[in-house]
Amino acid sequence: MIKKFLISAYLLFSLISFAQEGTSSPYSFYGIGDIRFKGTLENRSMAGVAVEQDSVHINLENPASYSNLKLTTFSLGGTYGTKSLKSNSGSASARRTTLDYLAVGLPLGKLGIGFGLIPYSSVGYKIESLSSEDGATNRRLSGTGGLNKVFLGAGYKIAPNFSVGADVHYNFGKIETNSLEFLTNVPVGTRELNTADLSGVNFNIGAMYQTKINKKLTAYSSLNYTVQGTLTSQNTRNIATVVYNSEFNVAVVDALADQKTETNVKLPSKISFAAGIGEAKKWLVGGKISYQKTSGQENSYNKASNVGYGRYGSVSLGGYYIPNYNSFTNYAKRIVYRGGLKYEKTGLMINSQSINDMGLTFGLGLPITGSFSNINLGFELGKRGTTNANLIQENYANFSVGFSLNDKWFDKRKFN
Repeated sequence: MIKKFLISAYLLFSLISFAQEGTSSPYSFYGIGDIRFKGTLENRSMAGVAVEQDSVHINLENPASYSNLKLTTFSLGGTYGTKSLKSNSGSASARRTTLDYLAVGLPLGKLGIGFGLIPYSSVGYKIESLSSEDGATNRRLSGTGGLNKVFLGAGYKIAPNFSVGADVHYNFGKIETNSLEFLTNVPVGTRELNTADLSGVNFNIGAMYQTKINKKLTAYSSLNYTVQGTLTSQNTRNIATVVYNSEFNVAVVDALADQKTETNVKLPSKISFAAGIGEAKKWLVGGKISYQKTSGQENSYNKASNVGYGRYGSVSLGGYYIPNYNSFTNYAKRIVYRGGLKYEKTGLMINSQSINDMGLTFGLGLPITGSFSNINLGFELGKRGTTNANLIQENYANFSVGFSLNDKWFDKRKFN
């Protein structure tokens, strides 16, 4: 079944994912944009808690999980999101549909392999500062693009209850920004275009351990460390005098020669620890904490004196419940019910205000009858930012759909 979906899904992912604006947030102007990837939908529905050594779901945040797979797993997820943005002077709304990840996990005995493609961060904003007074300075800003990851990893089961793993990420992407500055009632302005072509490699290592407390209960733990990496950014800046019409369509009158520079952008190291307790295939409750020394770094086009990048930290609680996973007569009892709470200190500081994110998550895992595959639905409600200090508060609602399709590969048939 997976083989039938694999090629078409990769093509669909490539065509849609890299052509889309994966966010609609003014905060995506900073650093390398909004960090979109928060794990697979199954884990996101539990606020990011992923500690169980699952045999039919791939955990993309900890490569040690690959060694626990019993079946070849194909995982794909996408999100439809709505967002309400408000400030002290006005409000706006936006919608986005995005593909979130595509991955394959292969079990090879004690060894497991994982590989895939992830849109890691996104830039997507349109901001304007307009005045009706003659001679006043106005600005229109927009940005698109982001960073993507191709990854390949392996996990190895050292003991029945202990696994380790590592993976390598190749990061690539392009960020484009457009700034138009003009005077009220003057149809001539200055436009600045910036393009940053990003590329670089970083590594991720992890471990997972579980132990029986008694006949029913098991304790789980997961440790993950992302090694600091560096992105090489090939920057191109073009400044031009332009004329524009009432719809802000511009035509270049005079342009300076392109300015090309090369900068390095750090991908900060990050450590995450999660622990939980539960009854296998019945219920689980757990928590996760993550820490990053710095939240990111600006590039040549988005430096600002009122912006800082402090320490990142997050705390989340989540879990799942299955009434009766092997019920043959009642489908509702086989559904996985998930939920969680999260609080994230993004580390971004603007006008001395910390930009934080808090949210509520819940979801359903719908088993596909006659197989180990399932369809997952997730919901997320949250708030990011603040209206203090002339900033913007984002209230968001996300609806996500994910597929975890399982099959058995490499079986030698006894009969043709």
